[in-house]
Amino acid sequence: MQQHNMLLAGGTVIDETGERRADVRVREGIITEISSDLSAGDDELVDVAGCIVAPGFVDLHTHLREPGMPEAETIETGSRAAALGGYTAVVAMPNTDPTQDCVEVVEFVSKRGREVGLCDVRPSGSITIGRAGTQLTPFADLAAVGVHLFTDDGSGVQDEGLMRRALEYAGELGVVLAQHCEVASMTKGAVMHEGECCSHLGLPGWPALAEELMVHRDIELSRLTGSPVHLLHLSTARSVELVRAAKADGLRVTAEATPHHISLNDERLTSFDTRFKVNPPLRTMADIEEVKRGLLDGTIDAIATDHAPHPPVAKDRPLDEAPPGMLGLETALGVARSHLDCSWQHLLGAMSWRPAKIAGIEDQHGRPIVVGEPANLAVIDPDSQWEVDPSALASRSRNTPFIGVGLAARVRHTVYEGRIVVRDGKATA
Repeated sequence: MQQHNMLLAGGTVIDETGERRADVRVREGIITEISSDLSAGDDELVDVAGCIVAPGFVDLHTHLREPGMPEAETIETGSRAAALGGYTAVVAMPNTDPTQDCVEVVEFVSKRGREVGLCDVRPSGSITIGRAGTQLTPFADLAAVGVHLFTDDGSGVQDEGLMRRALEYAGELGVVLAQHCEVASMTKGAVMHEGECCSHLGLPGWPALAEELMVHRDIELSRLTGSPVHLLHLSTARSVELVRAAKADGLRVTAEATPHHISLNDERLTSFDTRFKVNPPLRTMADIEEVKRGLLDGTIDAIATDHAPHPPVAKDRPLDEAPPGMLGLETALGVARSHLDCSWQHLLGAMSWRPAKIAGIEDQHGRPIVVGEPANLAVIDPDSQWEVDPSALASRSRNTPFIGVGLAARVRHTVYEGRIVVRDGKATA
């Protein structure tokens, strides 16, 4: 696809190295000049006055649903949603049909992502064959074709011995296992967080302990094996405390939290609106405050969307029958900025360079904005106040609880591999 030669003029550059006022010239996909008051010359002048120019975002947790569930999302529609949200790279979760547990499926996802060309689609691999929790996938074969993150997302690996063996293999290969922390025997039939609200509604509850037991187990397995473990979508106060202690011990433990787990609590389920049903469930305000604190003090490394599209026919079922999950890519920045009181640099770190390191793609994404680096950039209007228009969503699904909710800050342009793939809030392809 054709690259643009452009000058991003008048913006404030914020990256891992700091903040400065500068114009950014991009030619042939590379940042070629950074200075104040540059002349566009023959390059396209892109006026970004009043905006932040940042490294593109990296999502560690995206469900693209392809292959197998094109009625919910495709790699094309999901990539477009990602680009609109400022993402230049996403890690595609493996719970597709067929599962991303073999080279053929992983290569299909990679190839389709390249064909679409709106963002860097990096497939994860499942830890076990078919995500069934009994037999390990061929880690070495998948790592050889570029898989860096392995997870059975949607299911936690229940067998402690199998998880230990998986961590030992992963450590030898230099890849990362990401765990969906849920002790399944404690959550059968659960609809929402187990607590006062759940009791009042008479709905089956999902105890916080079901997450925390597995968080504790995998921290200890990481301690035993010396291998890194990444903990997906943390949602409880105790989970954050456990990770904080693990990091204080110097363990190779990283963690993520979603925008919805810092903005929505379990009382939203009193409406019986299935858009608020997620896995793990929305928790209490006390949990929300501790997850936010974990993001602010660095205990939680990254904001990850857990973008989980479902078609209306699925979400329109009764609450106990509807699948869990909500959209996240197009609203992540706005929700996070609205609910986290931190500097722009800290927020961008949680959405860009820190997840890039966990995903093993820090050579291309989350890079400092300096001469010679690849032009994977997000241009943000920090003063934008906006509401989600469901008719304007790029995703094939519409299951977001943020329709009509006022959000702060919005992506104006996204530059991927030196091409403007989002211009003035609209996808260019």
